[in-house]
Amino acid sequence: MKRRQLVAYVCVAFLYAVSLAVFAQDKAANCTAPQSDTSFIDEKGTAHITRVVPVPDTLSPEAQKEVGVGMPDASNPESLAQRRAMASAWQVKGGEQMRKTYPVNIVEDKIAGVPVRIVTPLTIPPDKKDRVLINLHGGGFNADWGSEIETIPLANLTQTKVVAVLYSLAPEHPFPAALNEAVGVYKALLRTYQPKNIGIYGTSAGAILTGEVAAELRKENLPLPGALGIFSGSGDFSKIGDSRAMYALRGLSGPLAPPAGKPDSSYTATTPLNDPVLSPIYSDLKGFPPTLFLTSGRDLLLSSTVNFHRAFVNAGVNAQLVVFDGLWHAYWNEWNLPESKEAHHMMADFFDRQLGKWN
Repeated sequence: MKRRQLVAYVCVAFLYAVSLAVFAQDKAANCTAPQSDTSFIDEKGTAHITRVVPVPDTLSPEAQKEVGVGMPDASNPESLAQRRAMASAWQVKGGEQMRKTYPVNIVEDKIAGVPVRIVTPLTIPPDKKDRVLINLHGGGFNADWGSEIETIPLANLTQTKVVAVLYSLAPEHPFPAALNEAVGVYKALLRTYQPKNIGIYGTSAGAILTGEVAAELRKENLPLPGALGIFSGSGDFSKIGDSRAMYALRGLSGPLAPPAGKPDSSYTATTPLNDPVLSPIYSDLKGFPPTLFLTSGRDLLLSSTVNFHRAFVNAGVNAQLVVFDGLWHAYWNEWNLPESKEAHHMMADFFDRQLGKWN
């Protein structure tokens, strides 16, 4: 095993052990948690609520089990180095497991001077050689949690080459560094592919970046891609949204920090939060390509995704919204859930339907 992978696994094991210890300490206190619903609205309109929420029976048994896993309420902050090590270990584990279900080839390369992962199915049919997908991975803009696990299933299911952009990370490289690199890769691919045969998609931070790239392409009067996939994202850094006050990364499980008045500036830096590229909900969305929005009922970015979708609809864009019941943020990256496989097929079917037909 490579040293980097070994270090990553050790970091994950350590953090998991700490979490178990904290959970054990909190277990007695959790036994005295409220068993009934309460609600009070104060003079400012803020809701103070207690809700007893069962595991939804609409979920698969596998998803019900995951939703029902208890996590400590106490936060366990990790350093940026630990977070990146965890992301690396997650990709190694996830990539190995996903390739058993979705066989692909992966090579590392550079396009326009930007590091990329080229993920291809084992065979590409002749009628799909002239199209490509661009993945902008998730990870809060400061880690790579998805350049493998977000690309492997789509490359396999669409039988299409996927270029995962390994963009520069914050806080070392704040906005617009990642945006400029993603746009650079797109421009380079335009030399080989027609824009209608290019799709761009991402999850979480990558979904946000997807909208930003489209807004920047419009600003530069460049041809827009044939389709977009915005999977649990946002188009507005200036507003938080209701779901941020209700859900954590794992939905109703784990530490829930009160939403801050302003987002973490490690990515946005000094850019105004209503800048129409940083927050493309304020840009001219008319004429944007067909877009699939995907989120879930306990996603902390549920509100942000829904609001962005509504802006697309109001602009007359062919925009589809799918909300999976009862699941957490970016749950489809848990590759072993039936709902994850369903989501992957939805994503793949969307791009199969749209690529080559728009603009």
